[in-house]
Amino acid sequence: MPPKKSLPSRSSGAKKPFTQPDRKRQGAKVLRRLAADFPDVECALKHDSPFQLLVATILSAQCTDERVNIVTGPLFQAYPTAADLAVVPIKRVEKLVHSTGFFRNKAKNIRSCSQALVDHHDGEVPQDLEALVALPGVGRKTANVVLGTAFGIPTGVVVDTHVGRLSRRLGLTTEKDAVKVERDLIAILPKKSWIDFSHRMIYHGRQVCGSRKPQCDTCSMRKFCPRVDVG
Repeated sequence: MPPKKSLPSRSSGAKKPFTQPDRKRQGAKVLRRLAADFPDVECALKHDSPFQLLVATILSAQCTDERVNIVTGPLFQAYPTAADLAVVPIKRVEKLVHSTGFFRNKAKNIRSCSQALVDHHDGEVPQDLEALVALPGVGRKTANVVLGTAFGIPTGVVVDTHVGRLSRRLGLTTEKDAVKVERDLIAILPKKSWIDFSHRMIYHGRQVCGSRKPQCDTCSMRKFCPRVDVG
């Protein structure tokens, strides 16, 4: 007998790829729903200054925000400013950030970044994308987080694992690379929404649209979500 043809899975997503106008309309729906579900959002990383947010964001690579907050509590209590952290022995920094993973590289980056801030910016975090990404350990994502959250400057869309996953599931992009996902989101979302969009998508990803078990039946976006690659 000839092999049976497999039926198309619902997890294959929309019937056809969204066009750019489709994505803009979909993006508007997502923005409205997120604003209604999460009207008051803030960065999950605890901090009392732009410098502390910068350090926490560097430490958050390949690490949960919860773990970072545990680590930065005593770290910032002892060394709250760039001038303080710039002169701490590297072994001491490594010990303090050990549980965040990749601790040697992270310790080197936050200490070198602190020194660069002292040497070139009077210990203050610059409000400029190019100046930020020139600092040790600071990439575009980290710079976007700091500029958006600490200064309210929307220089881009922060794309972490939650934002990337949800953007694909919702049909806002087909890309998997974070830089390309950000490019697609920038093209369809109004600039004034970029900062809150990322925070709200992260909350939605944690509370509703999990990686393994998305709660589609109770999701407020179920009527217009194509559920791309949800199986």
